[in-house]
Amino acid sequence: MFFRQTTGKGCALLLRIFEEAVEMEHELIELRKHISAQGILVQDLMTGVCRELEEWKQSIGDNHESQHDPEIPELQDPSPSEKNDGKIIFLENVDVLLAEHKVEEALEALDAEEKNSSELKDSGDTSTSEVSEFKSAFLKRKTMLEDQLVQIIEQPSSGVLEMKKALSGLIKLGKGPLAHQLLLESYGLRLQKNIEVLLPLCRVCPKTFSATLSKLVFSIISLTTKESASIFGDNPIYTNKIVQWAEREIEYFVRLVKENAPSSETVSALRAASICIQSSLNYCLMLESQGMKLSKLLLVVLRTYIEEVLELNFRRARRLLFNLVEPDESLLFSRLFADSLSAFATSSESCIIVDSGTRFMYIVEDILEQLTPLAIMHFGGSVLSRMSQLFDKYIDALIKALPGPSDDDNLIELKETIPFRAETDSEQLAILAIAFTIFDELLPNAVMITWKRQNENSEPKNGPPENTVPSASTTIELKDWKRHLQHLFDKLRDHFCRQYVLSFIYASEGKTRLNARIYLNTGEDLYWGSDPLPSLPFQALFAKLQELATVAGEVLPEKEKLQKILLARLTETVIIWLSDEQEFWGVFEDDSTPLQSLGLQQLILDMHFTVEIARYAGYPSRHLHQSASAIIARAIRTFSATGIDPGSALPEDEWFVETAKLAINKLLSVSCGSDTSEVNEDHIILPDEIVTDSDDTASSLSTLESFESFASASMELDSPIFTDPES
Repeated sequence: MFFRQTTGKGCALLLRIFEEAVEMEHELIELRKHISAQGILVQDLMTGVCRELEEWKQSIGDNHESQHDPEIPELQDPSPSEKNDGKIIFLENVDVLLAEHKVEEALEALDAEEKNSSELKDSGDTSTSEVSEFKSAFLKRKTMLEDQLVQIIEQPSSGVLEMKKALSGLIKLGKGPLAHQLLLESYGLRLQKNIEVLLPLCRVCPKTFSATLSKLVFSIISLTTKESASIFGDNPIYTNKIVQWAEREIEYFVRLVKENAPSSETVSALRAASICIQSSLNYCLMLESQGMKLSKLLLVVLRTYIEEVLELNFRRARRLLFNLVEPDESLLFSRLFADSLSAFATSSESCIIVDSGTRFMYIVEDILEQLTPLAIMHFGGSVLSRMSQLFDKYIDALIKALPGPSDDDNLIELKETIPFRAETDSEQLAILAIAFTIFDELLPNAVMITWKRQNENSEPKNGPPENTVPSASTTIELKDWKRHLQHLFDKLRDHFCRQYVLSFIYASEGKTRLNARIYLNTGEDLYWGSDPLPSLPFQALFAKLQELATVAGEVLPEKEKLQKILLARLTETVIIWLSDEQEFWGVFEDDSTPLQSLGLQQLILDMHFTVEIARYAGYPSRHLHQSASAIIARAIRTFSATGIDPGSALPEDEWFVETAKLAINKLLSVSCGSDTSEVNEDHIILPDEIVTDSDDTASSLSTLESFESFASASMELDSPIFTDPES
C-alpha cells in the first residue's frame, strides 16, 4: 500500500515537472521570436543608417565640387551632415518610443520637434530632397502615433484615465473631431454592453425595468457630457454633436422600453410606462444643469407609446366593465365605493346596477393608481378624456336599462350592456342615483386625490418653468372635464324624464292626456266657478310629481340635490313637449275650430300652475319660466287672431299666480287624506260646478301686459336655479 502511495505521488510530481518544462519551452520560443524581431529591427536601422550615410557622402562630394568661394568659413553654420545626423537620431528615438508604446513621450518628442523645426513649420513646397524626406518621415511617425492612440481608446480594457490621455494626445495631433467621435463611440459601446447585461432582468421586474434602464442610459449621457466638457471645453461644434448623440441614445432607449415592456393592455404596462416617464424626465431635469435640454424630445418619442398604452388599457376597462373579460388579480376592491352605492339597491335585481357602478369605480381607481406625478402632468388630459369616454359608455348602458327606446338604438353595441331592465320608479331612480353619485362624488374625488398627489410631488425644486404646470391650467382642465361629465349625466337624466313624461301623457290606450280640445268650447257653455282649478291633466301631473317625490325621498336619501334636479327637469319636459307638439297647436290654428276666451284663460292658468309647482317644491328653473312664457305668448297670438281681445278678456297676472297657489294648497289638502301611490283621475278635484267631461273645462282670461309681468318674474326668484345645457 505504501509503495502504491509513493508511486502515485511520484507520478503526480513527474507530470507537474513535465508541464512546467513544456511551459518553459514555450516561453523560450517566444523569447527567441522577440530576439529575432529585435535583430531584424536593428538590421533595418543599420541598413537605413548606411543608406543615409552614402547619400550624405554623395551630397558632400557634390557640394565640394560646386563650391565657388572656398574662403567662406566652414564652421559658420552646422554642416548638413550634422543636421542629417540630428534628424536621423530624432527619427530613431521616435521609432523606439513607438515600438515600446510610450505614446506620451513620443507625442512630446514630435510636438517639440515640430515647434523647433523651421522645415516642419514651412507649409510651402521644399526645394531640397532631404527636407521633403524628413517631413514625410515625420508625418509617417505622426500617423503611427495616431493609430496607437486610437487603439488605446478603442481597447475595451483601457481605463478612464488612460483613455482621457489618449484623447488629449489626439487633440494635440490636431485630430479633435476624431477624438470626440471616438469618445462618443466608446461610451456608446459601454452603454450597449451594460444594456445587454440588464435585458434578461426585464422579465423578472417588468414594472421597474424602465426605471433601471433610464438610470443606465441617462447616467451614461451625463457622464459623456461631463467628459466632453472637461476635455473639449464649450466648443459649440462638440456640444451639438453631444446633443445629437444623446438624442439617438434616447430614441434607442424608448425603443427598448417598448420592446421589453409588458403587454400594452395590462395595468403592468401602464405602471411601467408611468415609471418610465417619471424617472426619465427626472434625469432630463438633472441634465439641464449641464446644458442638455432633452425633455421635449423625450416626450415626443414617448407620446405615441404612452397613448397606445392608455388607449389599450381603457379598451380593456370597457370589457371589464361589461363583464366581457375576467378582472386582474391586481383589481383590488374598495369598500368605500361599495358602501357609497349599496344604499341604492332597492331590490335583489337592482343589485346588478349597484355592482356595475362599483365595478366602474374599481376599474377607474386601478388605472389612476398606476399613474406617477409626471405622467399625470404631461398626460393627465389624455387620461381625463378617456375616462370621460368610459363614463359615456357606462351611461349608454344605463340608458339601455331604462324603459323606452333610446334616441339611437345603434349607439351601443349589443355586447356592451348591463343585464338588467328597470321597471319600477324606484329601480329607475336607483340607476339615476348611481350615475349621479359616480359623476358628482366618487369619480371627481378619485381624480382629485390623484391630481393632488401630483401637485405635491412633481414640483421641481429648481428648474425651468416649462417643467411645471401652472395650477390655474390644471384647475381649468379639471373644470372642463367635470362639465363634460355633467353633460353625460344630463343625457341619462333627459332620457329618463322624456320617457317618464311620455308614459304619463300617453297613459290611456295611446291617447294623449294633453289634448288641445280641453281648451275648446264644444257646444255647451263652459262654467268658470268661484274656485277655478287647473285642467285635469295638470292636476294629474301634480299628483304624479308628488308620487315620484315620495319614492325619491325613500330611494335617494340625502340626495336632495338630485331629487330637485329630476323633478325640475320632469316639469320642464312637460312644458317643452307641449311647446313642440304640432298636433296640439294645429287644433288652435285651424280656422274651423271655435276658440273661446275661457280656453285661453285655462291654458294660461295651467302654465302658471306648472311654474308654481316648481316654485313651491323648491326647484324653480329659468328654463321652465322661459318655456311657459313662450307657450303663453303663442297662445295669446293664436287666440287674438280669431278676434279675441286679451287685453280686455284676461285678468291681471297676479290673479293667475294667486289662483295657482290656491289650487296647489287645495290639492295638497285633499291628497293628504288619500293614497297617492297611484295617480287616479277619479280622485282629482273638479270645480264646485263643472261638467263631468274633462274636455269641457274652462278658464278665465288674461292680458298681454300680464304675460310680460309673468315672464319677468323668472329673474326675481330667491330659490336656486338649475340651468339646463340646452337653454
